[in-house]
Amino acid sequence: MSIAYIHHPDCLLHEMGTGHPERPARIHAIEEQMKVSHLMESVQVYEALLATREQLARVHGIQYIDKVLNFNDKSGFIYLDPDTMQTPETKPAALRAAGALIQAVDLVLTHQHQVAFCNIRPPGHHALPDCAMGFCFFNNVAIGTAHALEAYGLRRVAIVDFDVHHGNGTEAIFINDPRVMLCSTFQHPFYPYSGADTVNDFMINVPLPAYTTGDAFREAVTQHWLPALNRFAPELLFISAGFDAHEDDSISFLRLHEEDYAWVTQEILDIANQYAQGRIISTLEGGYELSALGRSVVAHLEVLM
Repeated sequence: MSIAYIHHPDCLLHEMGTGHPERPARIHAIEEQMKVSHLMESVQVYEALLATREQLARVHGIQYIDKVLNFNDKSGFIYLDPDTMQTPETKPAALRAAGALIQAVDLVLTHQHQVAFCNIRPPGHHALPDCAMGFCFFNNVAIGTAHALEAYGLRRVAIVDFDVHHGNGTEAIFINDPRVMLCSTFQHPFYPYSGADTVNDFMINVPLPAYTTGDAFREAVTQHWLPALNRFAPELLFISAGFDAHEDDSISFLRLHEEDYAWVTQEILDIANQYAQGRIISTLEGGYELSALGRSVVAHLEVLM
């Protein structure tokens, strides 16, 4: 059964200014590397649908949703936080990014695909219930998770986040929901300076110091994530797939490589095969050095295939 590959041209329209690391070229770099590696021949391509206001409202406040959707600033842009700028093109991109996760859930839970990968932007895991943050407007993975819980009645959903930054928005949304387990590794201390002190049986946060190597990352996953995931026995797994912990990515100071992303993907796949009928939905978060990003996503997808 082929992987569902979900994207949309609207995700290329959103721009936050010259030199901003979260740029449309990220999508192109992934697709070009997939073509070189002949992976595009092995996926089934879908164009992302638009998320509805009701779907967004499962995890975001109505006032915040309306603020993003009703944007009409005469200057043409507004900063929602120091790193996150909204323009007229942000709305369709953000709705497609969130809609991709809704669509992925529908494809996987109706048995059309076991695995889906959403090559979308803007990313989502910093988006809080009532505000944008860290390049993120809507929390895509949380929106997909809430759809799986509410529309399909799942009881145990796990989110695995190996982005170099802590997924503080995802944690804030689900911290009091025992149906959701979040397993996260992240550089600490580092933006957004959260997660290391969280005490919760379903928030498995593993802070990593700067210059952590792939071997230490694998040890952390083996010691902390895997026992928790085996106890939880998830019915569906989401991956917040950020690749900015790569050694070549100048935005951070971890030292992972493509083979580390392949390894952690295999570990996640083993959990999915044991408990979740192999069902995995992966969505792009960070990763800003274009060559390393493309290579890392290919390593990730080759395992999922």
